[in-house]
Amino acid sequence: MITQKMKYALKALLVLGDEAGKAEPVALTIEEIARRSGTPKRFLEHILLEVRNAGVIASTRGRSGGYSLIKKPVEVSISELLRLIDGPIAPLPCLSRRAYQRCEDCTDEASCRIRKVFAEVFWSYLVIIESLTLADMLRSDKVAEQVLGG
Repeated sequence: MITQKMKYALKALLVLGDEAGKAEPVALTIEEIARRSGTPKRFLEHILLEVRNAGVIASTRGRSGGYSLIKKPVEVSISELLRLIDGPIAPLPCLSRRAYQRCEDCTDEASCRIRKVFAEVFWSYLVIIESLTLADMLRSDKVAEQVLGG
């Protein structure tokens, strides 16, 4: 499961992505992002700082300052955001690409049936999550209508 922190990050990015898609986008204050996303402002400050430091959004100071998306939505990888906000996404530490650790109770990774089964499941998940971008999420209403029949 993704954390509440990640959900807040995604909600904020969706708001910034919607704004970026307008004919004349403006930088949004943290208060405005919180209002539009339904996210508590006190959590957003830290989250937006992390996302800004990753080069996805920019902040400008001053009267007309605020946050804006600086990457195109198609360039914003959801899997990278997950790793940034929530850390490793592998179900087992021995399957993580970036935070690999041998399982403490494992005597032989090569023959571990738990690792083999979860490797197959995780691979399927990775194929999907690695291809997902903010652009996909911005048009998700249309996809959801098709899938959910709503």
